[in-house]
Amino acid sequence: MGAAWDRLSPRQKSWMMAGTVALISLAAGYGLSQLGEGQGGASDAGGSATECEEVLYWYDPMVPGQHFDEPGKSPFMDMHLVPKCAGEEATAGVRIDPGLVQNFGIRTTEAEYGVLEPGITVTGVLAYNERDVAIVQPRAGGYVQRTYGRAPDDVVGRGAPLADILVPEWGGAQQEYLAVLNSGDEELAQAMRERMRLLGMPPGLISSVGRNGRPQSTITVTAPIGGAITSLGVRPGMTVMAGQTLAEITGFSPIWLEAAVPERQAATVRVGQPVSATLTAFPEERFSGPIIAILPSAQDASRTITVRAQLPNASGRLKPGMFAQVSLTPDTRRALLVPSEAVIRTGRRTIVMVKQDEGGFMPAEVRIGREAGGRTEVLAGLSAGDQVVTSGQFLLDSEASLTGLDVRPIDQADDASTGGEDASATFGATGTIQSIANGSVTLRHGPVPRLDWPAMTMTFRTKSAAQMRGLETGDRVRFTFTQQDAGPRIESITRAGQ
Repeated sequence: MGAAWDRLSPRQKSWMMAGTVALISLAAGYGLSQLGEGQGGASDAGGSATECEEVLYWYDPMVPGQHFDEPGKSPFMDMHLVPKCAGEEATAGVRIDPGLVQNFGIRTTEAEYGVLEPGITVTGVLAYNERDVAIVQPRAGGYVQRTYGRAPDDVVGRGAPLADILVPEWGGAQQEYLAVLNSGDEELAQAMRERMRLLGMPPGLISSVGRNGRPQSTITVTAPIGGAITSLGVRPGMTVMAGQTLAEITGFSPIWLEAAVPERQAATVRVGQPVSATLTAFPEERFSGPIIAILPSAQDASRTITVRAQLPNASGRLKPGMFAQVSLTPDTRRALLVPSEAVIRTGRRTIVMVKQDEGGFMPAEVRIGREAGGRTEVLAGLSAGDQVVTSGQFLLDSEASLTGLDVRPIDQADDASTGGEDASATFGATGTIQSIANGSVTLRHGPVPRLDWPAMTMTFRTKSAAQMRGLETGDRVRFTFTQQDAGPRIESITRAGQ
């Protein structure tokens, strides 16, 4: 073979090599075509094996909420629509092999009743006590002789002199009164005293004139209360009229503290609730006092409501305008709680992933309330004992969305979360309050399927008076209760729609 190759010319060698490459290429192409047919047949066989016996609808896995009656190409993506088989509908929730749960980092915890003690810290400002305001006015017109050097924002005590006013018309009346006293006519003297009183003379001045026997037509106007002069409208030499405002004095003992509370937490504060505050001027001290008012309007820009508290200030150290950090401790109440990390807020609704039997997970819509200490209050949508996912829930939620799985509505929570009549000791229903008594409430409620109760009117025990705070006869409520030896007891109750 080698000798024959050597006898070939260079041109013949080139043609020989080209022919060999061509033969190899033809053989490779034929082999690949046969392999492709085999794979295609297997693929077709696999595709036919996955055909549905009954197709409910077709959908795009990337847009699972949109259903189509016929197969075809997706209008959203460059892919074909996927059939939704009737057999798949019977499988509730997202199924994950138990052996993979740990690999995916999925952790669950139990929804349970507990006491939520949210501590709210907000900002506040000290302000004048607007309930302790005095308007200083003269009882008669005259001329200002002296003002004692007062200026706006001066702090004065009760009885401090503000201005001396000369009242000319008082002089003549006092001279006549002294003349009547010298005559000994007591009846006429009494009439003169009444006349001077109507001219604006205070009783002390009238008595002083009678004792001393000398006219006194200059009156000293004094501060009726202690506080700061927030307005001063009197100067030496000016003429004043009866009833003209000379000064305004506002007290600040006790002083007001006005705190801005976010409106989403407005329901957690009430009049009489204690607050505590720390001030930059006195960082080592805490000042406490009760809430005396919740102002009726909210601030548009900050979406806060103003809560007004009252702090003692006998020493006058607290000054209006000082900045404060305010701590409010709302009323505590027993509620159904889950870890805050288990809650998924989509923008349109709030859901949690609930664990089911045999590795299933179901998205469930919930209505939440307050949040504190890493726990969130669940007002509706869950029952005590439900297992909620606290880690890996976003992975499960994404899978549920891709498969087009419907979210369990709030009103189906009781039926869906229990496997039997005695699976949970807590039951839920809605009703209308008929009457509220000490330690009990009478409700006209709807059926309770888990107990085979029809709609009826009955009385439930309450755990404390705080449970019924804010509720009135006729309110439509949603409540949960437990069956006990002493009868059913309310565990939670809220006004429907909250």
